[in-house]
Amino acid sequence: MSAMDARIRRPASTLEVAPPAVNSCVGIVIAIPEPMADELRQWRASFGDPLADVVPAHITLVTTTEYDDWDATVDHVRQVAGRQASFRVRIRGTGSFRPISPVVYLNVTDGFDDCVRLHRRLQDGPLRRELPFAYHPHVTVAHDVGDESMDKAEDLLRSYDASFDISTMGLYEHENNGVWRLREELNFGGKNPDPEPGS
Repeated sequence: MSAMDARIRRPASTLEVAPPAVNSCVGIVIAIPEPMADELRQWRASFGDPLADVVPAHITLVTTTEYDDWDATVDHVRQVAGRQASFRVRIRGTGSFRPISPVVYLNVTDGFDDCVRLHRRLQDGPLRRELPFAYHPHVTVAHDVGDESMDKAEDLLRSYDASFDISTMGLYEHENNGVWRLREELNFGGKNPDPEPGS
């Protein structure tokens, strides 16, 4: 979601997972793999989006959420990852949250339900909170730019179509300086889970 559209720092090496110095917020995302990520970065930059070069293309699973207990949060996210099977995602065509929010995005078609179920499992336990909107997996391609640029993004990427497999998700912490730091990249380790009641 747009709340995750702030500066993201993603070190190349394995990250430490020691508790942060102060209570903060976390976010959890699926990174779009290369070379698609760079292609989408270039598209986002072409629409005049200033976040294009600092926000890697991603699908948000948990938007900005405060936590009280870092260890419990990490344990919870690891447990969810350990039970999650890999799945395939297809991003195809465009949509928009306008006029509610100035965002144009690529639709998640295949893998939509997988993302929703994963979101529900993650946004529970120490990360449980009521969201002001229904969760809708997507890949942002233009955010908070002029209407003309929004229209251009929605039109030019209308025929975009790409697929990829997902087997990891990133746990990010929001630092006091406004940077989202990757704290841990978690591998999925489970088989396909049973459907949730009512799903």
